Amino acid sequence: MSQPPRKPGSRRGPPRGAPPSPRGPFPKPPAPRPKRPSTANPNAPARTTSNPLREDGREGERIAKLLARAGVASRREVERMIVDGRVKIGEEVVTTPATLLKDLRGVSVDGQPVKAAEATRLFAFHKPAGLITAERDPAGRPTIYTALRNALPPGAGRVMPVGRLDYNTEGLLLLTNDGEFKRLLELPATRVTRTYRARAFGAVTQAQLEELIEGVEIEGMRYGRIDANMERRTGRNQWIELSLTEGKNREVRRVLEHLGLEVSRLIRVGYGPFALDELPKGTAVEIPPKQIEIFRKSLGAKA
Repeated sequence: MSQPPRKPGSRRGPPRGAPPSPRGPFPKPPAPRPKRPSTANPNAPARTTSNPLREDGREGERIAKLLARAGVASRREVERMIVDGRVKIGEEVVTTPATLLKDLRGVSVDGQPVKAAEATRLFAFHKPAGLITAERDPAGRPTIYTALRNALPPGAGRVMPVGRLDYNTEGLLLLTNDGEFKRLLELPATRVTRTYRARAFGAVTQAQLEELIEGVEIEGMRYGRIDANMERRTGRNQWIELSLTEGKNREVRRVLEHLGLEVSRLIRVGYGPFALDELPKGTAVEIPPKQIEIFRKSLGAKA
């Protein structure tokens, strides 16, 4: 299927105040900023940080965080596994996700030893419409993992989707092997911008779209700031670009339906600094480690 038509010069940039997004899934690293003179008191005592301690006094981290970092599942899913008694240290069942460990030696999930965490990997996948963003579907519909068998490079290992795209929504879906990185990308506090293009039928004005910048409440659900711009109109059909940071369930469709529009096609074209660009449908590419590190640092600063 060909890309939707665009009117040259009609597309506006990212939300007000945000830097322009680079093209493609491989953004260029920003130019280094000159260091400013420190205003810190040179006589003040140095600040120190420490890791949480186990009962025996050794440093460690929560087991749920370690398992998520190792790509077992997201932290929330790991916590459910622990509640279900599926996680053990040796022969002892773990009873709380707050258990502190230095590493995952001796830890098993469903009887299978957990491997040490690998380096964080991130993939950009062009999800076609007609796929469920899940490992399995009770109704038997095909999932993204059906397509990923051929899309991911050999040795990619287990990956988890960052957020979700609805069954009928297509476009950019990020995938990672790092459950903690996935959580950071999804956290509302990090305010990662998601950009969509929607083909909708009905009557709407640019003035109505611009009112979404203040957010909107629909049937008791509050949706935050949305930067929406008319791209192209043909009769009662139009292409609209929307940028938002919350990513609530079916947010774009519900907001446009609230304006009296019927969405016939929805494409996610950007997630943070990564853009769908010309990535062919059903294919995936890996984000270089350097770009992951730059992005992770920016997320950590926001969080």
